[in-house]
Amino acid sequence: MKIVQELNVNLTIPVPEDSVIISKVELLELKQQELAGVYWNMKDLEHRIRRKSEWIKENILYPSKFRKMLDIENGGFVFYPNAKGQAWSFQANKMAAFLDKHFSEIFQK
Repeated sequence: MKIVQELNVNLTIPVPEDSVIISKVELLELKQQELAGVYWNMKDLEHRIRRKSEWIKENILYPSKFRKMLDIENGGFVFYPNAKGQAWSFQANKMAAFLDKHFSEIFQK
C-alpha cells in the first residue's frame, strides 16, 4: 500500500529584480542557442574538454569512425587543416553535441 503525503502551503517567495524563473526546457534551449554561430579553434576545444590537442587528435579527430562524421569533406562540422599553418575550426554547437553523444566511445578505452 502506497501512502501519499501532501502539504499545501500558500507561500510567497520574492524573486530578486535581477532574476527570472524559467523552465528547465527553456534553460536548455538557451544553452544550445549560446553556441549557435560560434566557432572554436583547437585551444577552445582543449579548454572545453580539458585535454591537450595531441590527445584530442589521437582519440577524437583522427580515428576513422569519428573522422567520417566530423570532417567537412564528408558533410561534417570540423575543418581539418590541409597545410601547415592552417588552423582547426569546429562548429561549436555541433561539436558540443557530438562530444555529449559519443562521450562513452571517446573516453572508454
